[in-house]
Amino acid sequence: MNITVIGAGYVGLITAACFADLGNEVLCIEKRESTVNKLQKGESHIYEQGLTEILQKNLEEGRIRFTTNMEEAVKFSEVIFICVGTPQSDDGKADLSQVEEASRQIAEHLNGYKLIVEKSTVPVNTHQWVKKTIKRHAHEDAQFDVASNPEFLREGTGIYDFMNPDRIVVGAESDRAQVIFEELYAPFTKEGRPLLFTKPAAAELIKHASNSFLAMKISYINMISSLCEKVGVDVNTVAQGIGLDHRIGENFLNAGIGYGGSCFPKDVQAFIKIAEDHGLEFGLLKETEKINAFQKRSFLDKIEDILWINKDKNITVWGLAFKPETDDIREAPAIEITQELEKNGANLHLYDPEASDNFKNILAESDNVKYFEDKYDALKDADALLIITEWQEFKLADLKKVKELMRLPIIIDGRNIFGVDEMKEFEYYSVGR
Repeated sequence: MNITVIGAGYVGLITAACFADLGNEVLCIEKRESTVNKLQKGESHIYEQGLTEILQKNLEEGRIRFTTNMEEAVKFSEVIFICVGTPQSDDGKADLSQVEEASRQIAEHLNGYKLIVEKSTVPVNTHQWVKKTIKRHAHEDAQFDVASNPEFLREGTGIYDFMNPDRIVVGAESDRAQVIFEELYAPFTKEGRPLLFTKPAAAELIKHASNSFLAMKISYINMISSLCEKVGVDVNTVAQGIGLDHRIGENFLNAGIGYGGSCFPKDVQAFIKIAEDHGLEFGLLKETEKINAFQKRSFLDKIEDILWINKDKNITVWGLAFKPETDDIREAPAIEITQELEKNGANLHLYDPEASDNFKNILAESDNVKYFEDKYDALKDADALLIITEWQEFKLADLKKVKELMRLPIIIDGRNIFGVDEMKEFEYYSVGR
């Protein structure tokens, strides 16, 4: 099948590369010519595990290419996925200007029937606006369907998630559109992966409801972790006991310093705003946000309680990305933590396997802010080590070497990556233990 993907960001690029890897012919359109040139050479502009390899493979086999020409992109295929950004506006609503622009440009170049698919995360009933926009700008006898097919990709495991979906959700209104989706996702349904057909509005709602529930689950265990510290209980043991209940499950019950990234913060706020626009109060999600903000503030308070004075202390930070296996720093807890420490006069030694270049746009190098290319080099003469992101290489660190390099063997672990028993040679602090 020929497939067009509008947008070569995180969702768009993974969608394009994976559909190509399934044997489809894919044309991906991106506004930025410099990005297109880079992608045509097989160089991904974002870090995602396995993405460069799958991109290069399908470029070599001629199943994927990139363009800046919208007319070419629309006329290339019968199926068009809209994978543009929906950033958060000042009032919490999703900014749908890129969705509107894509819809209008599709309408201007329609040449026969098109199935236009929302892949971007959008508020419920956005499909109606997409349909209305296309009708306004297309010729009178234009034939098209608008469907919703939300993505459920986790940054860091996006390729795996696309190829091994828990479920595929499709909101479609016509038999013709449903048949196309059945053919498109046949490689997965043949393996027994569930394909759920519903109305477009329900599909749009499922995405926001799913992400908000997961954010709520994270904040719940973080709330419990605060109580665990007060009463002398290990939050990991509590989480294990909770997670063994099959109705709850163990995933997203890892206590830490809160969630970040491009999805959860934005989607929770957008879902709250959607509810308010319909006269409903989602107080539960507002509390979820409050707890998430409290976790970062609490971690900063913990640092101050341990070090007393931050000024002139050499503080090493391991982890700047909001989660491992990505270079994404959007809403990363490391932003607020490092900015506060820098403001208080600490000397920061920063290291992340992938996100340092992006983080320099947030916190520039200076006399007291240094970036390192090796995690051990960042530890020299450190008064404390903060672990902000749970990269695997941190979990496998040589603890003997860590202690030898540090001036004071103080580790403040915001992700509980080490067991308490193995850290007896350190002054070790974690979350909820």
